Amino acid sequence: MRRVFSHASGEPVMETTKNAVSPLTAPLGEDENGPRLSGLVGRTPVLRIPDLLTGEQGFWAKLEGCNPGGIKDRPALHMVTRARERGELADGAPIVESTSGTLGLGLALAGRVFAHPVVLVGDPGLEPLLRRLLCAYGVRLELVAEPHPTGGWQEARQRKVAELLATLPGAYCPDQYNNPDNVGAYTGLAEELLEQLRRIDVLVCAVGTGGHSAGIGRALRRYLPDLRVIGVDSIGSTLFGQPARPRLMRGLGSSIHPRNVAYDLFDEVHWVSPAEAVWACRRLAAAQLVSGGWSVGAVALVASWAASRMPAGSRVAAVFPDGPWRYWNTVYDDGYCLDNGLLGASAPTAPEEIAHPGEHEATRWTLCRTPIDPLTWLPAQEGVR
Repeated sequence: MRRVFSHASGEPVMETTKNAVSPLTAPLGEDENGPRLSGLVGRTPVLRIPDLLTGEQGFWAKLEGCNPGGIKDRPALHMVTRARERGELADGAPIVESTSGTLGLGLALAGRVFAHPVVLVGDPGLEPLLRRLLCAYGVRLELVAEPHPTGGWQEARQRKVAELLATLPGAYCPDQYNNPDNVGAYTGLAEELLEQLRRIDVLVCAVGTGGHSAGIGRALRRYLPDLRVIGVDSIGSTLFGQPARPRLMRGLGSSIHPRNVAYDLFDEVHWVSPAEAVWACRRLAAAQLVSGGWSVGAVALVASWAASRMPAGSRVAAVFPDGPWRYWNTVYDDGYCLDNGLLGASAPTAPEEIAHPGEHEATRWTLCRTPIDPLTWLPAQEGVR
């Protein structure tokens, strides 16, 4: 283990665990010839991030962008491994899945590790750089042309996946939205956080498929029963009962209701707007030379605020799902941001608070301390968005 300490506080600033092997990577990590491709996944570092506004207490960021493709390398390998063990995925059979990007990179890696062809269904929002990279990795990429009238792009992608499965004998779909193996994949990440930080008072995670928030939060609660878990969603997302709207931000939020979302786990949920996420991403980049995309910006904003309200010495851990490279023509492109009204706003300092997710529609950073499964209270005629 290697630790680097701050001269000012004596606290570990960055910590990596070289010798600890997570359950996810142990069977695949190396052979007699040395490390294998899958051995690059996991054991990611943590970094102390000062408060985005004041530079004071701040929080700890788990830098999942240090994986080859980002945080979803973990569930991609885990879901494929388990499917093969159960006999659901035969040698050489195709893997077919819907993706907004990061899981696609993970499945490309898993396909290479286990020698499976990979067919991914995306939509026009998939970044050009990512499209080209996936194709370079040997993935067959299908793009849907129109969003579904009620389920948006996610529903349109899932319907295309169903069509492909019907035409590809033996094909397997990991179904990241509902597969419990997606959740189980993050036990190793939780164990890494415990080893790196020893104590965690608050965990902050973006919520999309629900996999990493549920997996990390449940695993940590077994050791830290008083842990508070904060979910970070996008405005325009229906995950926590807000109306579904077109969304600029990818990687968090949803226009459907994945069953992997552990609603009972969250102590509060925050909705963040694209402009606020861009502000946080650029603030991180300028102050730390460490940043990421939409999810990273939204999570950093909320984690920084949460840490500022905790007693001195508290430990807030935030999961950064990826790095900045995919977002060169969105988050970090002045022209794109100006065209979409994402620049020039004052620094976001605190959220608006609502008592119930259905109280009113969030259009800026908003907090609710009573997150509940919307399918238990949304009017029946609204159905699943």
